[in-house]
Amino acid sequence: MYPGLGDQSGGYSGGYPGQQPGNYSAGGYGQPGGQGGYAPGGPGGYGAPGGPGYVQPEIQQWFNAVDRDHSGKINSEELQAALVNGQGKNFSDSACKLMIGMFDTDHSGTIDVNEFQQLYNYVNQWISVFRAYDRDQSGSIEEAELSQALTQMGFRFSPQFVNFLINKSDAESHTKITVDQFIVLCVQIQRFTEAFRQRDSEKSGVISISFEDFLTVALQCSS
Repeated sequence: MYPGLGDQSGGYSGGYPGQQPGNYSAGGYGQPGGQGGYAPGGPGGYGAPGGPGYVQPEIQQWFNAVDRDHSGKINSEELQAALVNGQGKNFSDSACKLMIGMFDTDHSGTIDVNEFQQLYNYVNQWISVFRAYDRDQSGSIEEAELSQALTQMGFRFSPQFVNFLINKSDAESHTKITVDQFIVLCVQIQRFTEAFRQRDSEKSGVISISFEDFLTVALQCSS
């Protein structure tokens, strides 16, 4: 049983959060198209009844419960108390800090309830994909399953790159990746993809980047 976030279940229709799936060239980036990402009317997403900025009541209540100082913002420690990974445990410190960083536009180390709802949707979708390939519910998937999971999310990476991701995530066996490591990986890929997309004005999957800009992207997306 995967508690996930709020014990939600269900399949994932394709695409990775924030990007529509399409005809992706080698390297995992391409033209958008088809269904995926935030589906209109999806659980807790923008496009749910109420329009942009709408927050589901249960998510607001959950946010209020973990907002210990009632500041209207939560930090990585409070987020860690709110989210449960696919093994029924809290996410690691590093995972929570990376997740906060996805939406922390003012670099305060905190997110508000609207950003929390977006993050909730991202992580729920990622866990749904992970669950689909963790067929024995062991809390980990192997290299071939990771490749299939990333393909379902709209990325088409080479076997060599998927092997690199496994080795980078799993310092011990180099053969599998846990749900916590998978979420960290998804956060990193998502942040780098957004940075790449902003610079890929022609949507060609190829960009020219200065050394300084490259360092800026690397440092921003890794923190």
